[in-house]
Amino acid sequence: MSRYSVAALQHRYGSRWRWYALLTVMVTTMATVLSATSINVALADIMVTFNLSQGEVHWLATGYLAAMTVSMLCATWVLDHVGIRRATLISVLLFSVASVVGGLSQHTGQLLVSRLVLGALAGLMQPMSIFLVFRVFPPQQRGTVLGFYGFGIVLAPALGPVIGGFLVDYFSWRYVFYAPVPVTLMAAVLAWYFLPVKGPREQRYRFDFVGCALLSAVLVISLYMLNDLQYHPLWTARSIILLGLSLVSLVAFVVYERWVAHPLLNLALLFRRQFLYASCGALGLGLTMYGTTYLIPVFSQTALAYTPTDAGLLMLPAGVVLGATLLLGSRLTDIMLSRNLLLAGMVLVVVSALFFSQSAVGTSFVYLATCAVVSRLGMGLLLPSVSTGALNQLSPDELSDGSATISFVRQVGGAYGINIIALLITKTEGVSAQLLPLSEFSIAWLFMAVALIAMLLPVSRLRN
Repeated sequence: MSRYSVAALQHRYGSRWRWYALLTVMVTTMATVLSATSINVALADIMVTFNLSQGEVHWLATGYLAAMTVSMLCATWVLDHVGIRRATLISVLLFSVASVVGGLSQHTGQLLVSRLVLGALAGLMQPMSIFLVFRVFPPQQRGTVLGFYGFGIVLAPALGPVIGGFLVDYFSWRYVFYAPVPVTLMAAVLAWYFLPVKGPREQRYRFDFVGCALLSAVLVISLYMLNDLQYHPLWTARSIILLGLSLVSLVAFVVYERWVAHPLLNLALLFRRQFLYASCGALGLGLTMYGTTYLIPVFSQTALAYTPTDAGLLMLPAGVVLGATLLLGSRLTDIMLSRNLLLAGMVLVVVSALFFSQSAVGTSFVYLATCAVVSRLGMGLLLPSVSTGALNQLSPDELSDGSATISFVRQVGGAYGINIIALLITKTEGVSAQLLPLSEFSIAWLFMAVALIAMLLPVSRLRN
């Protein structure tokens, strides 16, 4: 028996082992979230360094999420063929290397490639974390466990902008890339001691390279088309061709995934009504989590002329509140319907977005911080209820597919949400050296509110 089999780890550490494993995946995910969120307060300085416009620099956030969206669907195959221990060790070490390379970037291409690699590695790690939680803890404890897991995760987006702002103001934006490295190295040590090796080898199956290529084409073409709308209207031949290519790729992906024996994305789950309704909540969560984390720093720095440190401090109270609310929300998921918590969380985020849309140049720091707090109150209810609402109805054999699919939907909400927000707040080139019109930010906040309102109806039909 291996020293790192589940039985050996349980014998060595007793009942505490499950919590040690939880701590390991929590630290791993914290590194990815820190990398995803701390970059936002550095975008203004990166724009100056590489002479980029707002429409170009947002690719550092969107590209990260797009790569993450595709790679997280590969997590099921990686879990089945490599195992969570080896995959985590390799991923966190490569993440450290890619972070350093990004910080040393001398041109835009190198910077973007490093962000794509970081996003791809993050996409592999996050579904593995949820998969482990649902594998080693019983159903009646999962809500509470997700709360503790989520509490650790929200420390990263709470502290990420503050740390990033401090590093940008007193050192350089390059140190924002270096910041996750100590966390990933810590995760590697924990993974070596506490994560189990893969169980008995099951029948191997081929990786879905065709599905991966088709999905990548859908995301790249459609996201590029959205970004291109800043310069070419939708009715131009260029935009129509890009739209047509993305739709053809999407249809080809759906048809192929329904036919192949081991699909990259288990579309059958999305044809189950209850899972589909929970997925709408995940879509709203992605838009909320990544959209606000991107929009608040950009809004405060470009429209209100905040320093990077002030922009980070603006989000700090909201992060603390999110951690506290997440613990409460996770307890509530064990005794309440996921539907009710999802609806309450979405309503709070809608209210926050509406109040943000009324901000003006003279709006006080307290008003903006309060709006951010209300938004994070909603997220504290959304985070645990999305996972339990979607995955508690699945069989153990479906958990890996289910966790990958629900994570994929969440990332789609974030990637397209940020892209649309960037489209709304700037429409022309040459805006990197001037303050953006506040009215454009108001439209972006209203878009977020309207999008979430549209998702309330399907979420209200969730029954489990």
